[in-house]
Amino acid sequence: MEPKLVLLVFLLISATATSEYIRPPPRKTLHFSWNSKSSSHPQQVHTSLAGDKHMRISWVTNDKSAPSMVEYGTSPGRYSSRSQGESTSYNYLFYSSGKIHHTVIGPLENNTVYYYRCGGEGPEYKLKTPPAQFPVTFAVAGDLGQTGWTKSTLAHIDLCKYDVHLLPGDLSYADYIQHRWDTFGELVEPLASARPWMVTQGNHEKESIIFFKDGFESYNSRWKMPFEESGSSSNLYYSFEVAGAHIVMLGSYTDYDEYSDQYNWLKADLAKVNRKKTPWLLVLFHVPWYNSNEAHRDEGDRMMAAMEPLLYAASVDIMLAGHVHAYERSERVNNGKLDPCGAVHITIGDGGNKEGLARKYKDPQPAWSVFREASFGHGELKLVNSTHAYWSWHRNDDDESVRSDQVWITSLVNSGCVAEKKHELRKILMGP
Repeated sequence: MEPKLVLLVFLLISATATSEYIRPPPRKTLHFSWNSKSSSHPQQVHTSLAGDKHMRISWVTNDKSAPSMVEYGTSPGRYSSRSQGESTSYNYLFYSSGKIHHTVIGPLENNTVYYYRCGGEGPEYKLKTPPAQFPVTFAVAGDLGQTGWTKSTLAHIDLCKYDVHLLPGDLSYADYIQHRWDTFGELVEPLASARPWMVTQGNHEKESIIFFKDGFESYNSRWKMPFEESGSSSNLYYSFEVAGAHIVMLGSYTDYDEYSDQYNWLKADLAKVNRKKTPWLLVLFHVPWYNSNEAHRDEGDRMMAAMEPLLYAASVDIMLAGHVHAYERSERVNNGKLDPCGAVHITIGDGGNKEGLARKYKDPQPAWSVFREASFGHGELKLVNSTHAYWSWHRNDDDESVRSDQVWITSLVNSGCVAEKKHELRKILMGP
């Protein structure tokens, strides 16, 4: 097809979307040069939170005898502390992973820069721990992949002064090609080695082969999250706390009905939440519950039917999802209707994946849907204090980050909703 004809077709498709913005075309999957580092050299370094005042450093080496050790301190080149961790590896068809290291360091001071080295050699990295109090800022982007748009999104996030990255599923888009997990780790290392990345799984992480491979083996081996620290039995769902926020990461692709382990864990986790200590309650999962895009319509209905009553009773402030390759923000909503005590739902599966954008929306726009647009980008959530947060969505516009949607969100903690629903929550928590 001639280039001019391709451009004409693209513009015609773009004209059918809900925004007047003219979207640039898709970008190709990134290709990475051969890695010539020594076998014991740390690769794919990323960090995550691991309980109160602790962080987990994860990396890969080709040398199976390399130690799972991290040296760290608050001055460059001077490491006053050392931690020993654990390691794992896996085989997938004809692929064998390197040695995957997970080492927890701490206790650490809040809002402090630490310098660290993995395995006793290689470059020095530095990370910054999150603050203990407000304000705290989260960068949010799901469905990242490894395309030119991914690179643009990551560059924009790198300019954001954020404390923690939240990723609601679909990381590498390896899709069974295991070395793509390695290239994804290299791609995100500059950001993920410097700030904690907290992730949950999407459908592209499953990679199961019937009668041969269970799902999520690659994901669970590489991206270990603080599930044990939060009382969960599965890396597919867990919780953590940052400053004044309690954040729950749920699994859209593991059992979630009221008799499931995940549901029972969620009840126990919510029962421990102290809204005086953590006035903000956030939840992330992959498949959106409120979605007016034609893509993946109704896929989240069963999970919503099972879990929304519980999360509504718990007065969740904001729910963030991915899966749909577009952006959408709702009013406070519950059970399909506007509700001042419901959660704000945000779909942000527009990080830059290889499958492209989901451009078709349902018309008319539902009453609960405030803003929707099919463009790649990222979100920033700044919890300013116990009552007010500032959300902004930044579109990737020809490699420039353009703030296209923004809103102040008031927490439910002082609205009366928490007090009103206390009896309802207690009734559900004491149920089956």
